[in-house]
Amino acid sequence: MKVLVDENIPAMTVLELRSRGYDVLDFRGTQREGAPDSEVWSIAQKESRLLITTDKAFAQLRQSEHPGVLIIRLRQPNRYRIHQRVIQGLDHFPETDWAGKIVIMRDKTMVIT
Repeated sequence: MKVLVDENIPAMTVLELRSRGYDVLDFRGTQREGAPDSEVWSIAQKESRLLITTDKAFAQLRQSEHPGVLIIRLRQPNRYRIHQRVIQGLDHFPETDWAGKIVIMRDKTMVIT
């Protein structure tokens, strides 16, 4: 599965996803680091990558066709809790079910739009 992780997703999550065979695009340490949301979204669209982020602004893009968005929204986020919710969210759906779906993982709930 092809994913793009926003810079707010822990590096440990990137490593875990890669170890599971995911094709992960991570801008950290590249010339794209700090790219605006519009560029992040454009690249996710162009390369058909599921976007994983903690930025709730991406939920507003649900009107357009897209390869999927996983948003982590926690009251007291830390890298371990973000990591845990990313993995739970990805494990919940097969790769073929992500297109057009926005999943918001909260502390104890999941919202699917």
